[in-house]
Amino acid sequence: MSQHRSGLPALTLGALGVVYGDIGTSPLYAFKEVFASGQVPFNTLNVLSALSMFIWALVFVVTFKYIGLIMRADNGGEGGMMALLALAARAVGDRPGLRATMLAVGAFGVALFFGDGVITPAISVLSAVEGLEVVTPAAKPFVMGIALMVLAALFLVQRRGTGNIGRYFGPIMILWFLALAVTGAVQIAREPDVLRAFSPLYAVEFIGQHPHLAFLTLGAVFLCLTGAEALYADMGHFGKQPIRLAWFALVMPALVVNYLGQGALVLQQPEAIANPLYRLAPGWALVPMVVLATLATVIASQALISGAYSAAKQSIQLGFLPRMRVLYTSEQEAGQIYIGAVNWLLLAGVVVAVVLFRNSAALAAAYGISVSLLMVITTWLTFFVVRHGWGYPQPVALAATGLFLAVDLLFFASNALKIADGGWFPLLMAALVFTVMITWKRGRELLTESTLVHAIDLAAFLQSIFADPPPRVAGTAVFLASVEGVTPSALMHSLKHYKVLHERNLFVTVRSHEIPRVPSAERVQVTPLGNECWQVIVNYGFKDDFDLPAALTLTRQAIGPLDPMSTSYFLSRDIVVPTLGGGMALWREKLFSQMHRNASAAAEFLNLPSNAVVELGSKVEI
Repeated sequence: MSQHRSGLPALTLGALGVVYGDIGTSPLYAFKEVFASGQVPFNTLNVLSALSMFIWALVFVVTFKYIGLIMRADNGGEGGMMALLALAARAVGDRPGLRATMLAVGAFGVALFFGDGVITPAISVLSAVEGLEVVTPAAKPFVMGIALMVLAALFLVQRRGTGNIGRYFGPIMILWFLALAVTGAVQIAREPDVLRAFSPLYAVEFIGQHPHLAFLTLGAVFLCLTGAEALYADMGHFGKQPIRLAWFALVMPALVVNYLGQGALVLQQPEAIANPLYRLAPGWALVPMVVLATLATVIASQALISGAYSAAKQSIQLGFLPRMRVLYTSEQEAGQIYIGAVNWLLLAGVVVAVVLFRNSAALAAAYGISVSLLMVITTWLTFFVVRHGWGYPQPVALAATGLFLAVDLLFFASNALKIADGGWFPLLMAALVFTVMITWKRGRELLTESTLVHAIDLAAFLQSIFADPPPRVAGTAVFLASVEGVTPSALMHSLKHYKVLHERNLFVTVRSHEIPRVPSAERVQVTPLGNECWQVIVNYGFKDDFDLPAALTLTRQAIGPLDPMSTSYFLSRDIVVPTLGGGMALWREKLFSQMHRNASAAAEFLNLPSNAVVELGSKVEI
């Protein structure tokens, strides 16, 4: 989706359905968690202080930090952790040590996002379905089963794409935010004294007089911010203006009014703290509210699942994950994709989370820590963009990001208290994903190093071949090589087995760059090597779709037209052999070898015609 193809109202409606699903469902569980543990005494002053912290957390983190600063750090109009990581890494390209550290930290941030992709659907859908317990206590034994069925159905329909139902996301979320605002406003009218919470003095005095309680409260307050990363992550889909308009015109007012309404309700009826959001609704509206909440949480989960597919695709193209099969589920929108391996791993994680924690209150202990650490990483990377990418003096860069980083660290420290109570779960998932990512990245580097050690210079090899040339056959041969200027092993195997050379030969290296998209004019670089041979570099950004035959049509002016019926693609299928004393621990080399073996075929990833591909195997020790 792009701003020139859709008007501002349509984009704003789309942003409501995708960007704000997660943060929009936070009222289901955030406020009640302040007093759920019993550590924060329930009284009027503490309720007003907590509400003040909620309101100003939304203002400071979402409005000032994300809308005011982070969304300015776009990478060619794109946002998200991978886009920010690529932008920051480019900014410090002249500092290899810092760049390597940044890539590792950024990769861990992406791993945290995948952990969030498990926790968010679990807690959101569980908290929505728990509304049935308010309708009738007899529903309690069935809540977990119903939540699992809803979640399973959500993941099962992913392969079909969300294009048909996606158009309803925006209108449903408008209904949800209006319901939040109306039910909250009714209670505020009954207890207008709650409006005093707009004063930041309540939060400041609470922090000053009860620092320990305030520190504990921050973990619950942070729950109202989960989903704020989506403002930046989905910027490329909708643009900055629609996201900002949706926030100020509807989302923020509805959230603030609803939190104030929950506070007003519990001041009148303290027992309502068990589930204040559903208690806001009148009896006749309770079942519709449960249904609407469930739809809203499904939409929030869908947005995060789609985000996980995009993050995985970008990670693959930046070299952090092995190739996986990517299906495009829409003929109109290139961004609508499905990655089966990611889908089933997420579903498995969600099921484990629901079965392990059983209710939203227990999941709340696991929630927040991964998101808060992700926010720390985002702010840290933004500092390098401001300092080195935009060229501002260090004092200015520190002033722009320092206070945000301090607040992020405070939220993370508060959430870290939850590690023993469930916070270990998303951290464990992130650690596993991070291990896979850095193992793949390092393994690919070792593979390249091994290739270079045994490499034969391509120009010298061709010179020796044409000193006594083999027979030439009609057609074009395209040899894939991971490193330019190096003789592909597929060429040597082809000469050894077939003892012929094609009429035209292209030696192609595919490069991924740390920018979202490479313009068509810069897609290919062609260097003649003589004797109807050419070195071709094909460039892609991390959001481009790899299509090598389409890219090679751009070489027409330099090479001439390529007839698809007489073009063959020669690939080397390396078999990785782990060895002791190599560049990684043996278990990591074995892990890399297994991932390399099970990676999606390069031919499929590059969209090569299956009837024109020749794969020649070779063993490589790392």
